[in-house]
Amino acid sequence: MTSVEEMPMNGEVSDRLVAFVNDEVSVSPEPIALGTDLLLTGSVDSLGVIRISQWLEDELGIEVDPIDVTLENFQTIERMMRYAQSRMSH
Repeated sequence: MTSVEEMPMNGEVSDRLVAFVNDEVSVSPEPIALGTDLLLTGSVDSLGVIRISQWLEDELGIEVDPIDVTLENFQTIERMMRYAQSRMSH
């Protein structure tokens, strides 16, 4: 598995995360993109955020601290990827 640090923001991992959110988590009929505000648009509910954090843990081998599940880290897929990169560098 390639680390997030070795991939551009629009690379394989972010593409897989976008697909996961669109296919498994989003409650919106509108497609989700990297910069979509998932919470303000109501595209992802609280259970969805939990599922996304579990996906990040399983796919990237990182630990998502519940205290880190904030708008700053989980509002968009771009922010989730930055958060994941910071967790992988620890």
